[in-house]
Amino acid sequence: MIFIEYPKCSTCKKAKKYLDDNKINYNDRHILEETPTYDELNTWINKYDIEVKKLFNTSGLKYKELNLKDKLNTLSLEEKIKLLSSDGMLIKRPLLISEDNILIGFKEKEWDKYLKGE
Repeated sequence: MIFIEYPKCSTCKKAKKYLDDNKINYNDRHILEETPTYDELNTWINKYDIEVKKLFNTSGLKYKELNLKDKLNTLSLEEKIKLLSSDGMLIKRPLLISEDNILIGFKEKEWDKYLKGE
């Protein structure tokens, strides 16, 4: 599994602690140093049937700075993916990507259900 995080993010810290406490193996990836590429994002959106809007960090400063709340609906899918791949701070985090699923953000019950079958 790939765990994509921004290390200063409190939610990412909680998610990482959850993975470590539950002895779940993952490869760690810093979202700014290795921002997901256009091809990666496009693959995940198609493979896991994700609505691209769910990948945007709507509470982030960059999202608000770019006034994306109003602009997002006017952009094509390609433009949205290009935008996401241009700046890791626009992407909701953390992301946990496995062969058959992607978890966006950290909701412990959701992670328990997928990772522990609870």
